[in-house]
Amino acid sequence: MAITLFILFVAFVLGLSIYLGRQTKSASGYFAAGGTVPWEVNGIAFAGDYLSAASFLGICGMIATVGYDGFLYSIGYLAGWVVALFIVAEPMKRLGKYTFTDAVDSKYNSRGIQLAAAISTLIVSIFYLIPQMVGAGVLVTPLLGLPHAVGVIMVGAIVIFIVATAGMKSTTWVQFIKGALLIVCSFALVVMVCIRGFSTTPDQSGNNEFYQYKTLKATERDGKLIPDDDHYVTAVEESKSATYYKLDKERKLGRNADGTWSYTMLRGRVVPLDGFETRLLTFMLDKNLESDEINGLRFIKRNGDLFAVTSFWWKREGNDAEGRVILKEMASVTVRADGTRMINGLPAQPNQQLQVGSLTKIAGKEGKEAETGAVGPFKFLAILSDPETKVQRWKQEMSFTSGGYSVTLFGPTITDGNRIMRPGLKYKVEGTWFERLDFISLMLALFLGTAALPHILIRYYTVPSPAAARKSTILAIAAIGFFYILTLYMGLGAMINSVIDPTDNNMSGPLLARSFNPILFAIISAIAFATVLGTVSGLIVAASGAVAHDLLDRFYALQLNDRQKVVIGKAAAFTVGLVAIILGIVFKGMNVSFLVGLAFAVAASANLPAIVMLLFWKRTTAKGIVASIIVGILSAVGLILFSPEMYVQYGLSPKQAPVPFNNPGIISIPLSFITLVVVSLVTSKDGTAEAQARKTST
Repeated sequence: MAITLFILFVAFVLGLSIYLGRQTKSASGYFAAGGTVPWEVNGIAFAGDYLSAASFLGICGMIATVGYDGFLYSIGYLAGWVVALFIVAEPMKRLGKYTFTDAVDSKYNSRGIQLAAAISTLIVSIFYLIPQMVGAGVLVTPLLGLPHAVGVIMVGAIVIFIVATAGMKSTTWVQFIKGALLIVCSFALVVMVCIRGFSTTPDQSGNNEFYQYKTLKATERDGKLIPDDDHYVTAVEESKSATYYKLDKERKLGRNADGTWSYTMLRGRVVPLDGFETRLLTFMLDKNLESDEINGLRFIKRNGDLFAVTSFWWKREGNDAEGRVILKEMASVTVRADGTRMINGLPAQPNQQLQVGSLTKIAGKEGKEAETGAVGPFKFLAILSDPETKVQRWKQEMSFTSGGYSVTLFGPTITDGNRIMRPGLKYKVEGTWFERLDFISLMLALFLGTAALPHILIRYYTVPSPAAARKSTILAIAAIGFFYILTLYMGLGAMINSVIDPTDNNMSGPLLARSFNPILFAIISAIAFATVLGTVSGLIVAASGAVAHDLLDRFYALQLNDRQKVVIGKAAAFTVGLVAIILGIVFKGMNVSFLVGLAFAVAASANLPAIVMLLFWKRTTAKGIVASIIVGILSAVGLILFSPEMYVQYGLSPKQAPVPFNNPGIISIPLSFITLVVVSLVTSKDGTAEAQARKTST
């Protein structure tokens, strides 16, 4: 049912594209929907454009893992619309035709601006495309059971089809529909989170048994650990620091009446072996083998009985008063050479993820006494903000190879509720000078980046008048603001309901929906998938416009007719789509909100100074705009490439990074403004808009 709903939704989007494609004949229709979109539709489409994979997947995932610090992205994204409303909404509609380059070059007719602005559009679009494609792969894996790369390729193919058929008109209506559905379904999910309330053993409405990680004690003898619990038969040291240990646990197998086998899990749950495992086990018995490994499970025969052996990972946490070693169980994901995944010692089922995140105390209470039942939205936040509420968060602690297997271990950290609900877990507002600078830099980029994103700017050209542009912006702010409040509840709901996949927190929102109902999961995932489709479509339309209209038609002066622009735009869309697919595969696993923050920084550095100074400083020159765009791009991208987060992506230590912060805006944005002012002053004699106009008139 879930897969069927997903496929039907995607089929509807494709059908809509084909229908609207038949009505798109001109270049204006392809790149700007002919300027005929009603402001009400455009306002929700604005929201749809903006509520991208970063907003739904990335912010929910970041809030689920670092609490209020993740919500700071929501605040920054929304605040950026204030700049868009009061500075660029109406002037952009008056200045442009259907691209960012048209707007900044409207008073100059400068080949330098045409080239620089077109390149800037392409670079910013590609930076913004990366997180959308990463989000696509994240969505498809748990829903359809396909690898990340296949999901990215699927999205790329569908988006190329959408853009190649109908351009901006199709993109606008896809964004309108999915924007409205995303807000409605997210609201329903938040209501369900509040109705479920709080529990220290969240079983996801009975859909999934809560896994209680244990603490064991062991005696150290002759350099080995002997666990007190005799269910664990071996203890193997697996790290040079003698910190992590693998303990094997045996489970006795029983023969069922129909000839199949099963073993008993936690709390008496009986797990049957599948047909393939049963056949291999029968073969093992027929050959009188004493042990064998089947589908990642190890079986042994002893004294006529069969046992399934599973491995668990533990971390040494010191000694108790009697000198015994304290071991705490780790969450683990093991990948065998053949690709088989093991989660906490057991073979992973199709589409199964490691899921963690819960409360150990609720306002000072534990166990059944702590369960609250349904709570209101304000009570929900009050309980989580209580310093006696204890949140168990998980993070990766170790990754290594053991016995030919790739092992990743995740350990818990107990955090007070009031620490979750204030800044500081990720962005050290009270930390070192560089850590505080990084936080300010991020907020600056988010605040200023919105008004400079190419796929946002071109949407101002889809409405018929400047007044309609202003109205659609106000409606977008209302819709986006409401949705971002919902992200706080969805992220915190994931944090306490054991649905976070620590290997990739981007799926926290959809997995929260799955904890209630697989149908809701399918609907939310389909909408999130459409979110990616719509945003990527808008970005590719912006990029294709930069190639066909800005570079070929204007910069190279090829004098293309409408039909040629559309054809070249579609070819450019295909090329940009391929680049996006490759980058989406390369950046797998990175939080999409973080990646979008980088795109905002590049946009704010390269595009915003040109827009603002063109509108509000009469001495701005064409050469000043060109220099500003170039300096903005080079400084922002350069700082990003040498940042700590990127050094992790390169496989290097973040401490080796020459740039001590991740967000470049604090340096690149002022530098771009300063460059524009200085170059404009130097070249103001004959480079201002008025001077260019006089030259043109004579």
